[in-house]
Amino acid sequence: MKLTRILHLIIILFFPLFISAQEKASLLDLIPEIETKFDVKFSYSANEVKPVFVERLSDTETLSAIIDRFNTTTLLNFKFLTERYITISSIDKTISVCGTIVTEVNEPLFGASVVVFNTTNGAVSSENGQFSLNEVPVNAKIVISFIGFEAKEFNAVDLWSHKECKTVQLKEQSELLNQVLITKFLTTGLQKSIDGSTVLNTEKFGTLPGLIEPDILQTIQVLPGVESVNESIANINVRGGTNDQNLMLWDGIKMYHSGHFFGLISAYNPYLTEKVVVSKNGTSSEFSDGVSSTVDMKTKNEVNDSFSGGFGANLLHADAFLEVPIGDKLAFHFSGRRSFTDVFTSPTYENYFERSFQDSEIETNSESISESNRSSDFSFYDFTAKLLFDLNDNHQFRANLIGINNDLDYSEVNTNNSNETESKTSNLKQENLGFGGSWKASWSDRFTTQLSGYYSKYNVDATDLRVETNQLLTQSNEVLETGLKFKSDFRISKTLNLLSGYQFTEVGILNETTVENPDYERTKKDVLLNHAGFLEVEFNNGKTYVRAGVRGNYFQKFSKLIVEPRLNVRQKLSNSFALKLQGEFKNQSATQIIDFQDDFLGVENRRWILANEENIPISESKQGSFGIEYNRNNFVFDVEGFYKHVDGITVSNQGFYNNFQFLNAIGSYDVKGVEAMISKTAQQFSTWLSYTYSINDYEFKTLTPSVFPNNVDIRHSVTLGFNYNVLRNLELSVGGIWRSGQPFTKPVEGNETVQDGNNTFVNYDTPNSNNLDDFMRLDTSLNYSFKLTNKVNTSIRVGVINLLDRKNSINTYYEVDPEDSNRAVKIENKSLGLTPNVSLRCSF
Repeated sequence: MKLTRILHLIIILFFPLFISAQEKASLLDLIPEIETKFDVKFSYSANEVKPVFVERLSDTETLSAIIDRFNTTTLLNFKFLTERYITISSIDKTISVCGTIVTEVNEPLFGASVVVFNTTNGAVSSENGQFSLNEVPVNAKIVISFIGFEAKEFNAVDLWSHKECKTVQLKEQSELLNQVLITKFLTTGLQKSIDGSTVLNTEKFGTLPGLIEPDILQTIQVLPGVESVNESIANINVRGGTNDQNLMLWDGIKMYHSGHFFGLISAYNPYLTEKVVVSKNGTSSEFSDGVSSTVDMKTKNEVNDSFSGGFGANLLHADAFLEVPIGDKLAFHFSGRRSFTDVFTSPTYENYFERSFQDSEIETNSESISESNRSSDFSFYDFTAKLLFDLNDNHQFRANLIGINNDLDYSEVNTNNSNETESKTSNLKQENLGFGGSWKASWSDRFTTQLSGYYSKYNVDATDLRVETNQLLTQSNEVLETGLKFKSDFRISKTLNLLSGYQFTEVGILNETTVENPDYERTKKDVLLNHAGFLEVEFNNGKTYVRAGVRGNYFQKFSKLIVEPRLNVRQKLSNSFALKLQGEFKNQSATQIIDFQDDFLGVENRRWILANEENIPISESKQGSFGIEYNRNNFVFDVEGFYKHVDGITVSNQGFYNNFQFLNAIGSYDVKGVEAMISKTAQQFSTWLSYTYSINDYEFKTLTPSVFPNNVDIRHSVTLGFNYNVLRNLELSVGGIWRSGQPFTKPVEGNETVQDGNNTFVNYDTPNSNNLDDFMRLDTSLNYSFKLTNKVNTSIRVGVINLLDRKNSINTYYEVDPEDSNRAVKIENKSLGLTPNVSLRCSF
């Protein structure tokens, strides 16, 4: 009796499985049945078909339904040659794949890259970590990657959507404690790291208002506390600092020049720049030399065995980039960009030209000269090259080259009172050339070292023939910097890391002015050597993150040691809330002075100088910040209070338009404020709102008054943006900027000028006691992407800067009226007007 019950139980449990097994049949056995029933013929290889099992035929199933079912549920490709003949093969078979990407603690990864190896077919994971791809070759490889995580490779059949969508778990890279915290910050390709720095992933970069390409230095201005008071990337102000207080690194090479069109376009081609890390505070002790911020640009660093690249053009320039594999261990990367503004002048170029040169000799000296009697040629180009060699899995060698150039030629013809023709020719050239190399060695899973060196050369040269005095004026500013760095990284445990190293830097700066008729020459050259050692401990257990370090800088010329402590702490209070504390001491020995109209045609009026510890001290900063962050379901609220003190600035370094303009004085500035950011991201849209309130004051003890508002004292600044995927391949972005007006100085009312001997000067009132009108700008962009062929992705972008054509004042100063020496004439510089641009890009 018991035996009978057991048999019944076995039958009940296994009968469904038995029935299911009976429903499956060998495809090889079913083919003759289909051929007989529908009077068709199959062409196939028995070896390919034999191992395939499918559901049995239904009496009501049509031939087309059977073939569709087989195409969907098998890895074979069934294709009608005619109505009667059908081929079966695995060649050209494509499938759909899907999956969900998560971290080691099963949190979904938003924005991970999913790519069919050696093709341009790819996708980005959704806010739930999900992805899907269609038309994937059955024998293809799928590569899933994300910054800060180890990439994984799968066979396409392993992710076949006919089966259950697979969960893919990515592991954090063991050498990176500074993990990605927010995977989609503001827009695709912008990420937030656990140390508070912002990472720009240019390859996955989304659309931002007004931009038609991922311009690196325009993009960082969407971050709170980062802006440009004159809308120029050559003058980026981070928490109230000046542009020369930002450390710009390109693959470890220090750059002294950052913009084309004298500041309106970033000089760094973004298409081989893999990521950009922007740090405002709490910087690693590995870096120094920028008392306001660090912008660390890194190019692609992997040796791939596939050839890829891209090209594009807009109304200002054309560019191309290539990734060329030379072997399994060797690759070459190249990018180049050149303007065609010297051949073709678009409306975009006209707006940029007017904005860049409105207050230069080109515009001010030519107001009385007809258009036909003056001409200008402006062009720019940049290029990068990188050689990558992997000796083996443990030793990597890299060599880098970057070149940036701006060239302006201007000529005018005038007829004097004697009816004689006079001509004037001027030239301005700006160049930055850098090259470097590195050797990274992994001696074990826990210990790595890197030895790197670089050379950077910056030149700005101007030639100005002045017809009225028959004088030839030439000016030159040259910076030569050589650097060598060794660092070691030792992983003490899974949560603890030790970084240490040594850096040597030699900086030489030349300033030269020569005049012919009468002959005059002034040359000044300075050289400074700096030895630095740094040590840093980094701890991260998932809840508590601490990075504490110190850097010692010894300046050989002055026998001076500057010690710089650094601290970066983040403590999670819950899964959503975290507190963060940051602090740093930093210094820099090279700064810029501003000579206004007398320098370089009035176009590029900044020249680099070196500290001498007499009238030009080494600038030193102290900064601290504290904030709270809320991050839940891709909604981020971040508020942070900060204080920064920078000592060792000079009057000539700040560029005053007031009674202090020609004085010598050393001072400091203090800025304190609050930054707040609200952001919400989803698969179809992202939106953000940032607000910065700050008070920024100078203190020059030898001047009267000694305390007054900073030139970049912007009390209120608001940035708003919205991105929306209208269709899968159509993205719209709209955003705006509003900020309070920049301070400026008016002349004394009723006593606008003052005479000193034979010279008359503007008699300025209390410095920076007035403000320009509020700055307001609305921008928009539209991006449409499509496949030109199976291997070529194409995009068309349209961008409009200042959509409402608002006439914003970005600078105001006064000059003595040439017709009435008792009056001062107001000079007002305006921002870009309504400026459209269009780009077409292809990548393969």
